[in-house]
Amino acid sequence: MIDLKGLSAFPITPSDRDGRVDVGALRALLDPLIAAKVDSIGLLGSTGSYPYLARDERRRAVQTAVRLAEGTTPILVGIGALRTDEAVRLAQDARDAGAAAGLLAPVSYTPLTDDEVFEHFQTVARESGLPICIYDNPGTTHFRFTPALIGRLSRVDGIVAVKSPALDASALAGHVAELRAVVPSGFSLGYSADWNCTEALLAGAEIWYSVLAGIFPKVCLEIVRAAASGNAAEARRLNARLQPIWDLFKTFSSLRVVYAIANLRGICAAEPPRPILPLPADAQKRVADTLAGMQIELG
Repeated sequence: MIDLKGLSAFPITPSDRDGRVDVGALRALLDPLIAAKVDSIGLLGSTGSYPYLARDERRRAVQTAVRLAEGTTPILVGIGALRTDEAVRLAQDARDAGAAAGLLAPVSYTPLTDDEVFEHFQTVARESGLPICIYDNPGTTHFRFTPALIGRLSRVDGIVAVKSPALDASALAGHVAELRAVVPSGFSLGYSADWNCTEALLAGAEIWYSVLAGIFPKVCLEIVRAAASGNAAEARRLNARLQPIWDLFKTFSSLRVVYAIANLRGICAAEPPRPILPLPADAQKRVADTLAGMQIELG
């Protein structure tokens, strides 16, 4: 059983305009994450553009990542889909390819009820046999998990973790405590929204699901290690030095910014999936100038 803790790095999934995954570029993105010894890789998350890729391409991406990791780095795979049966098939594909767990969001066109989401998650967990992390991402799914629903789902066999959006620092400790009170021991609580995740770790979260770590794992690992050792001052100092990047994420979206960074640094040549457009030239210059002006080793 996967132990979701520490740092999970979420890279982009480079593909051409027909939606075919560029396997060579994906390897170039994954190699540094594995070398840095991140605790897991979040493949095909929102940063990995999972909803824009066909099933065969998602399978190719997972197979590539698992082969590259060679069992040293667990691969957490986005398996969200509109239909429950399709999510089951995607979870089975990930399991068969050797993924350690699935990241499941309640993707829907019609707004879902709590009972519908519960049945969806229970079915995917039961029929796939793949450990499942709940993906609470209301910014894209427009569904927000209540602590009560997370508590219900945490008692379903095979559902082992939740990835929540990190709230403002003042609310994080209360949110962690509220979830801890309704889930069983060993159920992993983790957060995304990079700019608030240092405070989430200091409030007791087990894992940071990080977009920035998908391109700059080293500094993110330093924050995680400082928080884990109880050195809150160092964790906050490192996080404060990343504020220019957090400002870019908030202004342009983390997805667009990391595509720009990957191209600017020559890691790969990739565009986000259409209809998402690359950042315009003036915004790309701002990204380049920001990175050049930062007095911190980002690699």
